[in-house]
Parts: sequence; structure tokens; C-alpha cells
Amino acid sequence: MNILFEFLPLILFLGAFLYDGIYTALVVLMIAMPIGLTVKYIRTKSLDKMYLWSTVFLLVAGGFTLYFRNPLFLYWKPTAFYWVVAIAFLGSQFFGDKPLVQKFFGLIDGLSLDRITQVQWARLNIIWVLFLVAAGILNIYVAYNFEQATWVTFKVFGLMALTFVFMLGQTFWIAGLAGGDEADEKREQD
Repeated sequence: MNILFEFLPLILFLGAFLYDGIYTALVVLMIAMPIGLTVKYIRTKSLDKMYLWSTVFLLVAGGFTLYFRNPLFLYWKPTAFYWVVAIAFLGSQFFGDKPLVQKFFGLIDGLSLDRITQVQWARLNIIWVLFLVAAGILNIYVAYNFEQATWVTFKVFGLMALTFVFMLGQTFWIAGLAGGDEADEKREQD
């Protein structure tokens, strides 16, 4: 159900873009994301920080886009967001008790993360930094080198698909490391 609140505003954005262009789509998105954030908060009684900051970035970039009637602010929003998150991930390597990636995967129920070393967490955290920087670069590349409709489609489906595939790969890697107890026990029995 949570994925619905993350994806529905983007689908509404795409539909509004196809119906009436980028500025109408932006207004729809600027209304839908705060509503989605509010509904998620009411349902879970906790604030999704990534969704919150994405909404804040959208409202700022969207406000500039509408005020100046220049979609470049909107084009840069995903890139700026990804790069700020990358800086936060990188900073967590040096400040705090755990890298952000370790805290993120610690939220997934059923994963025993005790077998993963701090060195492995640090490497995985850097991989996330590199992914976020690359996703930001890719977003700007598409925005400046393709038609607006292509960028809108890429923003809605491409960035989300890339992130999903990346996270899925990370989850399998972590599950493989974390699930080592059963494999060790089976080898000992043989």
C-alpha cells in the first residue's frame, strides 16, 4: 500500500502532463505529494523522511518553475534531491554510529544483519553514494538531451525502475550475507 502513495502522484503527474502540459502536471504533483505525505502519516503515525524531503524539494523547485515559467527548475529537482541524499549517505560514513544504508536496511523486518561487517556496510554505503550521483547525472542528461515528454516518462518510470532494480540487488546481496547461518549449519551436517 505504501508504494501506492509513492507512485500515485507520479502517475497523476504523467496523466496531467499528457492532458495539458508540464505546468498543469506540476500543479497536480504539488497537490498530490503533500496529500500523499499526510495520508501516509495518518496511516503509519510516523513521518517518512525521504518522502517528506522529496515533497519539500518539489514544492521549492515547483514554486520556482511556476513563478519563472521555466521547467529547468523542475528538471533539476530529482538531481538535486539525489545529490543531497548522496551527501547525507557519504556524511554518515564519518558522523554517527552507523552508515545510512545500514539504518535503512535495518528497517526491513526479517533480515538478520549481524553477519554483515562494518567494512561491508561502509562499502555498500559508498555504492549507494555512487548510484545516487549517477542517477542525478542521468536525470540531467535526459532532461537536456531529449524532448520534455521523454524526460517526464523517464522521471516517472525510468528513475523509479532504476532505483527499484538497484535496491532489489542490494536486498538480495544483504539477504545472502545475512542468511549464512542456515547454509553454515547445512554444511556442518553434511
